[in-house]
Amino acid sequence: MRRTLKALTLAVAVAGATVAAQSAVPEIAFDTNADLLRTPADVFVGEVGGVGVNSKGMIFVYTRTGHPYATLGDNRTFYRNGSKLFQFDAAGKFVRELGQDVYGFNAAIGLRVDPQDNVWTIDEGASQVVKFDTEGRVALVLGRKPEVINVRPRAAGPGGPGGGPGAGPGGPGGAAANRRPGEGVPGSSFNRPTDVAWDKAGNIYVADGIGANNRIAKFDKEGRFIRHWGSTGSEPGQFNGVKALAIDAAGNVYAADVGNKRIEVFDADGTFKSQFANIGTPLAMCITPGATQYLYVSHSGDPDGMEDAAIYKVRLDGTVVGRFGAAGKRPKEFGLANSLDCRSETELLVGEMTNWRVQKVTLKATAAAR
Repeated sequence: MRRTLKALTLAVAVAGATVAAQSAVPEIAFDTNADLLRTPADVFVGEVGGVGVNSKGMIFVYTRTGHPYATLGDNRTFYRNGSKLFQFDAAGKFVRELGQDVYGFNAAIGLRVDPQDNVWTIDEGASQVVKFDTEGRVALVLGRKPEVINVRPRAAGPGGPGGGPGAGPGGPGGAAANRRPGEGVPGSSFNRPTDVAWDKAGNIYVADGIGANNRIAKFDKEGRFIRHWGSTGSEPGQFNGVKALAIDAAGNVYAADVGNKRIEVFDADGTFKSQFANIGTPLAMCITPGATQYLYVSHSGDPDGMEDAAIYKVRLDGTVVGRFGAAGKRPKEFGLANSLDCRSETELLVGEMTNWRVQKVTLKATAAAR
């Protein structure tokens, strides 16, 4: 994760490591509990890839706990067990581990809890998104690892190499040479995905991601592919690392374009609507419930998040109304705030990569921040 961020942030550092326009943004007063999570003596929280809370207040943490185990299968090496999924109660007391020995747990990069209290893990090492139901059972897997055996390519058809009847531009295997860089293959062939979100109908949106792909893929609630959009670049509708997603009550999709230092807004079909910046380097994002919704966006200016960091409160039109926090390791400071959960406008959970912790943040309401 840190190597990825270094590549992305260094690519844009020449444009300015900090965002000078933020100097006039009001500071939001806040309190924090930096020692929220309490684990048994033999359980450790490592780099926090994702954190989320369900409707009962239970806290879920997807964390990197060590190097994955390697398994040799035919002529490929497969990795697993590099990350773990923990559950804590509302007070931060350890409850249990979920998904032991799940094949897709390699390199945690995100976690979300959906409106039905299902827990979704996003893993950039396995290139998989895994849904766990409320009992902790695997309910859906999006994405796949390469096969152990070598598979012969399909014969060329009318649609081009790997095509066949009905294959056309963007079709499975067809017209692959015409795809734009980063456009990816239709379906769930992810390359280091980073986030997941849902609309009111239960459709699933996956940010894909910080690898070779720069796209958003949309699936129905059963996991059937619907469409995708995006490619590599800096034009509207393109991305240089799509890192986080959020969906508002109207169904608009907000995408954190980390390399281009902006948030892009689309409708549910992927039509570009608007974009805004002045939020630094957007690493994580969440959207509040209620009649008036806000985005919270974590900013990491340098590759390790230790020189310039903050979390911004933003109106849906892109207006920044306040900020809080700074870079560092002490309470009220953040080290690569890679995950945000905001079930409330005034309470957030912040998962940190370099500080190996989750902070519970309580904002003090001010007129300037609204």
